[in-house]
Amino acid sequence: MNETHDGKAKDLKIISFFLGKQVFSVNIMSVREIRGWTPATPLSHVPRHVLGVINLRGTVIPVVDMALRLGLAPIEPTERSAIIVTSVRGQMVGLLVDNVSDMMTVTAGEIQAVPEIGATEVQRMTTSIISKDDQMISHLDIDSVLDEAGALAA
Repeated sequence: MNETHDGKAKDLKIISFFLGKQVFSVNIMSVREIRGWTPATPLSHVPRHVLGVINLRGTVIPVVDMALRLGLAPIEPTERSAIIVTSVRGQMVGLLVDNVSDMMTVTAGEIQAVPEIGATEVQRMTTSIISKDDQMISHLDIDSVLDEAGALAA
């Protein structure tokens, strides 16, 4: 969450999306664009969640199946599937999701700490839980899609 100059928390703008029946979100400031599903060209010797690469207006970017990255069942792309093009540690990365749900603003009162229930991949990548409109949204740390060395994490 961001703070204003007077130290008070300000609203957070997010994009929410579905992976299966679960709702996740990322900070809108890390999103460059949202595009429809495009099959990726596979690469050898990459982690299972890296589907391959796509050409985005002359730039080759990796595409990550976010469900696999979070330890869920792989996405079966449909016409509703989307690739959220993000900037992760200065690198463009496409995040394959089942479908984009909404762009919204959340207030400080809607943001809760992540309960400590174990060290699952999702919990390590989740910065907070957002309770909005009868939904529980796991807000992801987009930088955790990459490991500390800047490579797509395995």
